[in-house]
Amino acid sequence: MKPKNHFVALFATLTASLGITFSVQAQPEWDERLYNPSPLEDDVILPMPCGGAMAFRQIHVPVSKPLEDFPVQIGQDGTGWGYVEHSRPAFISGSFTSEDGEASRYYLLAKYELTELQYEALVGKECPPLSNRKRFPQVALSWFDAMQLSDAYNLWLREHASKMLPREDGSLGFLRLPTEVEWEFAARGGLEVSTAEYRDSRYPMPEGLNAYEWFSGAQSSNGRLQLAGLLAPNPLGLHDVLGNATEMIFEPFRLNKLDRQHGQAGGFVVRGGSYLTPREDLRGALRGEEPYYGSDEHNRGRATGLRLALVAPTLTSRERIAAIEESWASLGLDEEEIDGSPGTVVQLAELASDVEDRALQEQLQTLERQLRASNQRQQEARNQAIRASLNLGAFLCTKLEDDGVFFDFLADNYRLNCEGDEPDASCDMRQARLAEQKKRLEGLSRYYASSLVESATLYGREPITQQVEVFSEILSRNPKVSELRPYLQTYWQHQRQYLNDQHITAEAWLESCKAMATQ
Repeated sequence: MKPKNHFVALFATLTASLGITFSVQAQPEWDERLYNPSPLEDDVILPMPCGGAMAFRQIHVPVSKPLEDFPVQIGQDGTGWGYVEHSRPAFISGSFTSEDGEASRYYLLAKYELTELQYEALVGKECPPLSNRKRFPQVALSWFDAMQLSDAYNLWLREHASKMLPREDGSLGFLRLPTEVEWEFAARGGLEVSTAEYRDSRYPMPEGLNAYEWFSGAQSSNGRLQLAGLLAPNPLGLHDVLGNATEMIFEPFRLNKLDRQHGQAGGFVVRGGSYLTPREDLRGALRGEEPYYGSDEHNRGRATGLRLALVAPTLTSRERIAAIEESWASLGLDEEEIDGSPGTVVQLAELASDVEDRALQEQLQTLERQLRASNQRQQEARNQAIRASLNLGAFLCTKLEDDGVFFDFLADNYRLNCEGDEPDASCDMRQARLAEQKKRLEGLSRYYASSLVESATLYGREPITQQVEVFSEILSRNPKVSELRPYLQTYWQHQRQYLNDQHITAEAWLESCKAMATQ
């Protein structure tokens, strides 16, 4: 997906070459402040009717294959709304393959809540007059209004700007409301934040809540809807993701039953709170239910708006289906045993196929599926543990660098001041500090080597190799920890060396980490 400048230029070329006579011709292109008041270089811009546009942000997920997904937690404990918001495991993946060989997939989420001007351009019979006053989020929308306007936008794009839509495996992307997991993963900051920051009640707000979100009270919204994009964005570049207008979600509301959702599907989900939400209630886990219908018409909450997602179909071609089938067939299989014999799952499947008793065969097949699912959960937990060990290894390499460089500094000072003809009066103190730092460095070096060897022995080359790629992608998306990437590669180089020759070369590993200071 190309950034904004590419799309603006392409749109101008398309409208000129195709001779479009739709309402896009009736007005000049909107000033950028009307649809993207806080532009970023990597914004993705799609055109709209009436010369309008909508800004999107790419939300990356560290997976590279269609059947892969990434484990996350959604919800939050201790809010007093456990049956609605209790923390539970979920999984997310992206719709589109990243460019330039990046080990991630992505979906897109609108940078701002849908505004009055954009709404009128999509569903109005005539183009609306251009005004900054129409930059308020469009509220009092029903879920069916959201379906209607997203359908209108999809059809307009396919007719007038299909070349500007991202494609996956040749299939055009399309717009819809986000799912709960898509919304919450992005609202919490996605890969741009650490695990601890992701699990906090709100994404990081260094300048305080008032600088980022509108909420109820005289110190913020003062009970009034505010223009979209006035405040600072979340770490992914999304504005007003909490507060201002509450945002509709694609799927129906379900209660939370500890680690799963309850079986009854109710009304539609709304997320994030609004300008009417008290300050203390504004959080990433905030969710509620709205009925589809009022007493005699569609339900339209006075603070209910929306933010569109841009995604792609899943089963896009025969080749994609074949690749998914191949991945599915390998899910939850045991590792081959040392002697090369088939694993337990394969043996169980073969046993089931040879049984003539239909009831017994179904029982064996059920057992096989349960075993595969259990193996899959164990493999996913193993992958998370590997990423944690890689994180530790990269961090320890930075500590070896710092402590090693400091030891060399102390040693140089000791030689300069204490090994000449006239030793300094502080030499005893300097020698003690040098000995103390040497002991600390030796202990850290042993810990680094032990962690490296234990991880290599426990997990093996292939699983670690796969997770190095995933964890490197995670680091690259978070500016706060992206500097760890070269240390990760150094740690992985040391681990590969150990896997190759089974030799622990702690001193060489120390020198390698120390050398990072000069790179």
